[in-house]
Amino acid sequence: MASLNVGNVGEFLREQRRNAKLSLRQLADAAGVSNPYLSQIERGLRKPSAEILQQLAKALRISAETLYVQAGILDERDRQDLLQVPAAILADPSINEQQKQALLQIYESFRKENGRGQEEPAQEAGPDRPGAGSRPGTGSGPGTGSGSGPEPGSDGQRT
Repeated sequence: MASLNVGNVGEFLREQRRNAKLSLRQLADAAGVSNPYLSQIERGLRKPSAEILQQLAKALRISAETLYVQAGILDERDRQDLLQVPAAILADPSINEQQKQALLQIYESFRKENGRGQEEPAQEAGPDRPGAGSRPGTGSGPGTGSGSGPEPGSDGQRT
């Protein structure tokens, strides 16, 4: 079972959950998974599907792509490139958790805009994330102007 690489994603999820100051039960509720199932994932006993990883990423407000790499779903050769910037952001002690999440969302949106996030499986923006229901450059939804980011005066923050 070691070839499934399930321990790494479980350890990573536990670390992200603790950084977000969420209990196991709180994360399970937010992601729509059972508490025992999440516990088994964190302990490396279960291998979550891409859909479950996406739900967990959304609840933790991190990139699903990062979890896909940790779980071995995305190609290993992309690992270093994909984790370098998010890992640096997450490791920086000089910024708080909210600032880290904002930076990660901006980085992810730039990657998508530049075509680097297109291979990301099922990573659609939810109703509580900027760009919900539209993709940059498609000519629909907010931010279809120059593609340089949010319009001045739009706060882009969650309500």
